[in-house]
Amino acid sequence: MTNGYRPEMIQHAFIDFIGSHLQPFWSFTVPKLRLVARYTLSDDLIALRFETNHAFRRQLVSWQGGQHLNLSVLIEGVYHQRSYSLLGLAHQPLWWHDVTTGNSINSGARKNQPPYLAITIAIKPQGLVSDYLTKHMAFGSVINSSVPSGSFTLAQASITVQTKSAAEKPASLLFIAGGSGITPMLGLITQALDNGHQVTLLYYSRTEMLPFKNQWQQLSTAYPAFTYHLVNTEKSDTYLAGKRHLSVDSLLALNLPLADTQIFACGSQALLTGLYKAAAEVTLPHNKNLRDNIIVENFGHTLPDFNFDDKQALDRKKHAAQHTVYLRARQRQFDSSTTLLNAAEDAGIRLAHGCRQGICQLCRCNKVSGVVKNIHTGKMSSDGYESIQTCINIAMTDVVLDI
Repeated sequence: MTNGYRPEMIQHAFIDFIGSHLQPFWSFTVPKLRLVARYTLSDDLIALRFETNHAFRRQLVSWQGGQHLNLSVLIEGVYHQRSYSLLGLAHQPLWWHDVTTGNSINSGARKNQPPYLAITIAIKPQGLVSDYLTKHMAFGSVINSSVPSGSFTLAQASITVQTKSAAEKPASLLFIAGGSGITPMLGLITQALDNGHQVTLLYYSRTEMLPFKNQWQQLSTAYPAFTYHLVNTEKSDTYLAGKRHLSVDSLLALNLPLADTQIFACGSQALLTGLYKAAAEVTLPHNKNLRDNIIVENFGHTLPDFNFDDKQALDRKKHAAQHTVYLRARQRQFDSSTTLLNAAEDAGIRLAHGCRQGICQLCRCNKVSGVVKNIHTGKMSSDGYESIQTCINIAMTDVVLDI
């Protein structure tokens, strides 16, 4: 009697091991990228163009605007994992032309290639991995990658608008970005316009980003439903409502139906904090709260504090209760009122970590006892033994970690 089981005569992992020594870009199972071009978008933002291997294309169905890649980069014998947002969409070429330099980004790494055979990310050189990718990694170098993932997508939008005929129409969408937080917005905005949304972009930057500016001008010409406001925080004539940074006056100056507007925001902790503070000052009908309309993507790793119900809430982190975290294997302990990883580093204790955003799992460890809270989901853990991530959990009681 047969059970349908057919053993593999040769394991794919073995073939990958041999093949990687002959051709590093080749793999049955591991998505890989090969660097083919770099483009300067501004003084502090560099676009990198990669060719994808067969395993990447085989595992990829498509990707949504706003998603990202997890890259594994080997630097001086040590692998580092980081996450970077994708520019554009799989089915739609992203391109622009920089009139100042003559640089252009086209839909493929080579002529006549479908757009999904090459992908583009944008990086702000500000750390070990980002500096290596933007300044030192040689063209033709190969790195391991995930396929696109992430939930900062239009699928998260929950607002629907009822018309007088009882039919639904797409909600108005407001995209707010600061600095390198603009990168996931390109695909999101293009996708939203294709879906018939009324789209507004509010972008804060310290520098001129001509390629992006040209992109917005092209979209505005192609889609009458798209409007944009580019605020250079160093030039007062670009300020919205006379404000250098995001404020309640900035939001009101957009003249949007805020109660029926879904807001996507990506940028620094200061930008997101300013947005939530401004949203708390907006009065909406029917006891609605504008903060409920906001979806954020945060590249930082500090503990968010978006509670502005009273003046003392702004200082809540200063007076947050501290709990003792004990590292059983190291026989070390430290006090923590922020994420376990940040608190350990503040105490001079180095813990394993990667992306600092709860994505790469490199910081995962076993908790022996104590209660922790996930700052992404708000979920409280049990008091017993379980696996947690130190970069996105804060101690709610004294905690013992098996580290």
